[in-house]
Order: sequence, then structure tokens, then C-alpha cells
Amino acid sequence: MVTSIPQTVALQDRLLEAIAPYKTQVDYLEIRLEQSESALISYRGPQLDAVDRSLSLVGGIRACHRGGWSFVTFNGLADLKNRIETAIAQAKLVGQETTQLAEVAPIQDYVSVELGKDPRGLTLDQKRSLIEQYNRLLLEFDPRIQTTMVSYRDRFGTTYFVNSLGSCIVQERLDISGGFGVIARGEGNIVRQGFESVHSRSDYATLEGIEAQVQSAAERAVGQLEAKPVKGGQYTVVLDPYLAGVFIHEAFGHLSEADFVYENPRMQELLVLGKPIAIPQLNVVDDALLPGLPGSLKYDDEGVPAQRKYLIKDGILTQRLHNRETAGKLGEAPTGNARALSALYPPIVRMTNTGIESGDRTFEEMIGDIEEGVYAVRMLGGQTNGELFTFAAAEGFMIRNGQLAEPVSDVTLSGNVFQTLKDVEAIGNDSVYKNGGCGKGGQSPLPVSVGGPHVRIQNVVVGGR
Repeated sequence: MVTSIPQTVALQDRLLEAIAPYKTQVDYLEIRLEQSESALISYRGPQLDAVDRSLSLVGGIRACHRGGWSFVTFNGLADLKNRIETAIAQAKLVGQETTQLAEVAPIQDYVSVELGKDPRGLTLDQKRSLIEQYNRLLLEFDPRIQTTMVSYRDRFGTTYFVNSLGSCIVQERLDISGGFGVIARGEGNIVRQGFESVHSRSDYATLEGIEAQVQSAAERAVGQLEAKPVKGGQYTVVLDPYLAGVFIHEAFGHLSEADFVYENPRMQELLVLGKPIAIPQLNVVDDALLPGLPGSLKYDDEGVPAQRKYLIKDGILTQRLHNRETAGKLGEAPTGNARALSALYPPIVRMTNTGIESGDRTFEEMIGDIEEGVYAVRMLGGQTNGELFTFAAAEGFMIRNGQLAEPVSDVTLSGNVFQTLKDVEAIGNDSVYKNGGCGKGGQSPLPVSVGGPHVRIQNVVVGGR
């Protein structure tokens, strides 16, 4: 489904004509229309699990009147007039208060993708052949590999956005991703997992010739079979860049989403802008302008320009993440963080690319004076509950006398996020961003990335088996 320029102009004009008669009937009105084509290939063990190619045209209409929101979806343009009128009627039915939306200037723009090797020019069989090769590589790596979970996805979408303020924005987006997971089983029925993922916003070639990276998933899973459970206790812990990024995303980033703060009096007390909440060396950003990452965008799904925001600057809480409504209600500036999984979902406050800025310490310096500690690598799973968190690392190693020592398993890290931010002792100089998927409000996985350098934290509660 390659959209031509005349077709693009025709769709823009049709949406602008559709919204024009209704601009003054409610406080706010928008239409999002999304054309997309996608491919999916997955293997489970040696079996081809799924092969799918799909084309879609879907849309959503949001209306707000006297503070009451409605959202109506559609999958064709024939009934657009009736859908708009339904959205308006529903908003008027529920609106009982005052609409508070931060002001945003209307924008007209077209955002295109700069393509490398376009996956739309390849057949499903060509894509399947590459993924089958990687799956076989994992299955044959070691007899202790029990099964694999390997998948490939690509999706090219064009989203049209018009609203009652006069904005008309068209944005193209391409996502290409490969996921490579293995399960290894050792003596005593010990089971370990390994996972690796690759993502590109522009070039299918990113997934070609990555045998070593794919194989690293199997190497990690098999290597952990020899690991002994860590002894529970309090340790100085060094997080690798991926786990540091996941920690700041899950434990702090979600607390920075202003809809959560607005609805939670306890968080309003804890998260007062201008309050020192971490060591002065800690800087945390949500940066939608980093090139080529899953969370990167030019405009959010409310037509607000994306930004680089400091959530924490020099240890001080400086900004929150907003959509137009939360910004209006809290009297703060919109930040371009209204995002939706697709046009079938309403935009809600979401992160983009969230991470810790690099510090000045090398990894060797960070572990050099630790007599006994834990090096936690990647994330296997976890949960957060307000200010409390628990994460399970995918891999772990003891640190003894300033050196990495034996591998350990069952490494879970738990604590209070605000105390943990103050217990950070050192920040590495080696920041890396990794792709991920975030879930919130029934919309998952939304493309994001998490990043950071190695981070050293004192007094972390580490649970073993």
C-alpha cells in the first residue's frame, strides 16, 4: 500500500472538509486516519508459527465538550459524517465541567520516512528465509536449548491528523523489528532464558548479517545454567545500561506521566517540581528527538511538537510528561507526550525515549572498590506499585575485590524508587539506548526505547532463591 501524493492530498482534503462544519459545535474535535501495511513471521521451536501480511485503513474521532471526552472509531470513510456526529453527541452527553486544554498553535506539515532498504520491496518468503536461518542458528547452538521464540515484524503506516484548531499533519512511520528468544534447560530441570532484539525505523538491512548478535541470546541462556542462586541481602549493585534504562522507565518514568500525578494526591505531594529527589549528578531525560529510535517522533498524536525534556536535572525534579489536558489542568506547558498505539485508540500520556544521561565514570572505576557486590544485567521481568519496585535481572555476576566473579542467578532487586535515586553512587560514561515496548491503559506494546549508562547504587535489597 504505497500512498501516492495525489491520494495523500485527496485524503487530507476529505478530512478537512468533513471536520469543517463541526468545528464550533464542541470545545475540541479531531480526526485521525491511519493507512498501514504490515508483515509478521514467527517461529516457535522448529515450527513456523505464523505468517501474515495485512493492509488496513482505520480511524478515530475524539470530541471534548465541557470537559467530557468521547472517542469513536471507524474503518472506512463512507460513514465519516455520522461518526463525527456520534462523537459530538456523546461528548455533550458526558460533559459537565470545563474543558481545560493547553493552547497549541495549529500546524500544517508532512513528515516522511527516509528509507534505506524498504521491506515492502521484499516477498514474505524472502523475509521468512532470513528468520528461519536465525531460528536454526539458535536451535543448533547447544543441545540444552529446548525451544525458541523468534519473530519478525514490519509495519509502514501513514497517519493523517486534522483538528478543529486548523492543524493538518501527515506522518509516515516505519518499524522493523526482530525478536530472538531461547529457553535452555540444564541439570535438575534448571531453566534459563535469553533474549535479543533488533529494531530499525528505516532500513531492513539492519536485520541482515546479525548472526553474532542473534547467537548472543543462546550464549546468555546457556551460560546462566551454571549460575548458582545469589545469596539474599543488601549489596552495592551495578546495573548494566539496559537494566538502568528499564529501571528509570518503569520505576520513575511512569511516575512522571502527568495523568498519573493528577489522579494521585500522594504523588502530588512527592512529585513537586523544583524539589531535589536524587543525587546532583543524576539527569533523566525523555527525548523524542533522538534520531531513529522507536520512541522518536516529530509530532505526538494531538499534533503537539515533540521535545527533549529533563525530568530530573542535577538531581532536581524539573518537568512532567503531558498531553494537552493534563498540561491545561496543572497549568504547565504541553510536552508532546500524547501517544496512541494506532488510530483505533485514544492518545494518552506516554513516554518516548527515556533514559539517564551519561556521567564520568568508567565501568572499571565503578566496580574497582567494591569488595562484594552484584552486577545485574538486562531485565527478565518486574513490577512497580507507586513508589515501590521489584525487578528480576536476566543475568547476574558477583563482584569480588573490584573484579567480576562467578555468575549468579535469581537476582531480584527491590526498593523504594525515591530512596534508590538518592542511593545512586556513580554514573557511567557509556550510555546506550535499547528498543522496547511499553504497556499502559490497554495499549501495548507501544514502541519506546530505554537508555542509560552503567549505574552504581548502594544498599540495594537483592533477593535470591
